Amino acid sequence: MFSRFKKPDATEAKPLPAAGVRPAAPVAPPAGQPSAAPRPALAARPVAAQPSAEAVAADKEKKRKDRLMELKVELHKKLLENLNLAALEHATEANLKAEIADIASEALTEMSVALNKDDRATLNQELYDEVMGLGPLEPLLKDDSVSDILVNGPHRIFIERGGKLTLTDVTFKDERHLLRIIDKIVSAVGRRVDESNPYCDARLADGSRFNCMVPPVAVDGSLVSIRKFKKEKLAISDLVRFGAFTEEMAAYLQAAVSCRLNVIVSGGTGSGKTTTLNALSSFIDNTERVLTIEDTAELQLQQVHVGRMESRPANVEGKGAVTQRDCLRNALRMRPDRIIVGETRGEEVIDMLQAMNTGHDGSMTTIHANSARDGISRLENMVAMAGIEMPLKAVRSQIASAVNLIVQASRLQDGSRRMVSITEITGMEGEVISMQEIFRFERLGVEPNGKIIGRFNATGVRSHYSDRFRQWGYDLPASIYEPIV
Repeated sequence: MFSRFKKPDATEAKPLPAAGVRPAAPVAPPAGQPSAAPRPALAARPVAAQPSAEAVAADKEKKRKDRLMELKVELHKKLLENLNLAALEHATEANLKAEIADIASEALTEMSVALNKDDRATLNQELYDEVMGLGPLEPLLKDDSVSDILVNGPHRIFIERGGKLTLTDVTFKDERHLLRIIDKIVSAVGRRVDESNPYCDARLADGSRFNCMVPPVAVDGSLVSIRKFKKEKLAISDLVRFGAFTEEMAAYLQAAVSCRLNVIVSGGTGSGKTTTLNALSSFIDNTERVLTIEDTAELQLQQVHVGRMESRPANVEGKGAVTQRDCLRNALRMRPDRIIVGETRGEEVIDMLQAMNTGHDGSMTTIHANSARDGISRLENMVAMAGIEMPLKAVRSQIASAVNLIVQASRLQDGSRRMVSITEITGMEGEVISMQEIFRFERLGVEPNGKIIGRFNATGVRSHYSDRFRQWGYDLPASIYEPIV
């Protein structure tokens, strides 16, 4: 039944001829009958392209890394079961590494896994980084040539080296692995990140700036940004050597900071504002009391008498928040000689301007702006954001009397950072704040490799504060204001 629709059984094969018996020759058709059409010759199968040696090596290396990653996950579980986590704080690095190596070796023997010496050393180091460090990020944090680490999900980690972004072969096991490292960082500074609070600012143990954003806000996996700070503090002489500005500009800035001018460092993201502020603070005398206020403590002041404050977000119940404005108001009651705000970005600008106007000369802060004139406009906008209704002329008058100097930092297309402008605020002309530029960076061209050619030059305008410099013992020569023709 239904034999017409039944598939032929592929397993039914024709019987093979017995050994030693030749297959019968094909029988010719009887006379008068047409012969069967000759079977067409089989077309030659295309030969598959052989993978290159590089592709084979890359595939082999990828399999090796995947295998090590799986082993690391299994061994990490065993470490958590066997290590006395409470005793880790008092263990030396050498003892802890030896203990981890012993536990890992025993576990590999039980799993019947054999590794060569190099893979075993790599695995032990990664296990140590998982227990005591930040896992896959640890080698990047130890690399002094890396300035930024940018994580776009568990499998795409970028670094900035020499001003250029490159994709690394470093990965996390999965999103849970990445979230565990994030939680380890933020919990160390008393903060939290979860679905109800999906983003967070924090700092690492070495002072590096950390920012993260987790799902559901981050669509394709958690986003992490780490801005590393050099272990050695950069002095003005270092910045001059790196070409950030000239010796003449350094002499001018030394006079400005020592004579207690109020300074604002303006610039875009990654332009070197914090580095510049740290360097300028080296001109502050050790006899002065300095208070710093930041959202995330990043400043590395080199004075003896420094009080550091850091804002705090609200807790799970939405209470207990301490803003920069709260810290700034309290700082005014702590007898400071100078107040340094890491970054002014909101309503705290009102208290900052009042502090600059009420006996705290020499205070400094940073703002995000693309030029000195834009910096003034941004200060005006932040005053408006604070909800204080003041006439625009009164706001500008307050800014003109509080701020003396704007140092504009910029990051150029080739990745280099330059102090592109130093501008003084000289007062008010009608309803407009009057300004004069003292030094600027002039771009002259671009080299074939993309490096920008330029020079620092004076504008020919004599400083508005020359008399003040002279009274404080900084009689700058008139030649530093002469432009290069």
